[in-house]
Amino acid sequence: MTAKLNLRQTIVDFLKARPAERFTARQIALWMFENMRDACEEKRRNSQQDLREDAAFLWQLVAEIGANRPEIQKRWPQIRTTEGRPRQYYWTAASEAAEVAEAEKPEPAAPGKLSEHDLYPLLCCYLHSEWNLYPKRIDEKRSSNRNGPNGNKWLFPDLVALEDLGAEWDREIRACVQQVGAQRARLWSFEVKLLINRANVREVWFQAVSNSSWANLGYLVAADIQESAMKELRLLAASYGIGLIRLNSADPSESEILIPARERLDIDWDACNRLALENSDFQNFISWVRQFHQTDNARVGNWDLPNMSE
Repeated sequence: MTAKLNLRQTIVDFLKARPAERFTARQIALWMFENMRDACEEKRRNSQQDLREDAAFLWQLVAEIGANRPEIQKRWPQIRTTEGRPRQYYWTAASEAAEVAEAEKPEPAAPGKLSEHDLYPLLCCYLHSEWNLYPKRIDEKRSSNRNGPNGNKWLFPDLVALEDLGAEWDREIRACVQQVGAQRARLWSFEVKLLINRANVREVWFQAVSNSSWANLGYLVAADIQESAMKELRLLAASYGIGLIRLNSADPSESEILIPARERLDIDWDACNRLALENSDFQNFISWVRQFHQTDNARVGNWDLPNMSE
């Protein structure tokens, strides 16, 4: 007699046997189809849907894995999932706080493991190629450090950027907007993290709020966002207006804005002044913003654009 496919237990056993490895629902479904063929064929025969095509059966398996995810995670908290598409599943015995501590270990990172600093040029590539922004890294080491050992953590963003609103405007429109003094640029601010989960979600969010309140648009960026933190992130976004970006470290062009930031119409120039007085990188950024408004050319600055071919 053919064994019945116990979908939930099979998912748990598959992930538990491969701790810390990450798999999409489709990868798990393919493994089931290839390694539990008799049970899968029995499931196919008993289905009321037309699953004669292998592709249709695989899509059904993928859908059922997703539908069973909440109950699986309720019964087996060791199974975690990432936010974004496609969602990834993995097994870990570490607490969420331990995951954050491991991700934020001081550099140098272990071979093959990304550090937070590795994410900065990847984010720069994404911002310029996908949003046509001109980004600038704000190095906390270039700060006055007059605010104590942790003061800079709550003061300076990791990256800032200028957006040329009229990049594709007709020459006369650009000249007219410049003449009447209308808004010609938006300033963006970014706080970057390796991992966001329930253990650190509020701390990193309020760090982003503290560091980005001066800008038109502020974003919290992370390479790994666990699905368990998303409810809190959406609630915080509704209250404070900071947006959320999932940075795809393997392919920055596949990064995505999960929560759009709420635009502030006016720059907080008093806050900018404080940052410029404390940090030479931020002072340079403000200088390039000024030169942009004088020359109508965003390229006057020495922006952080890796492999820029323009």
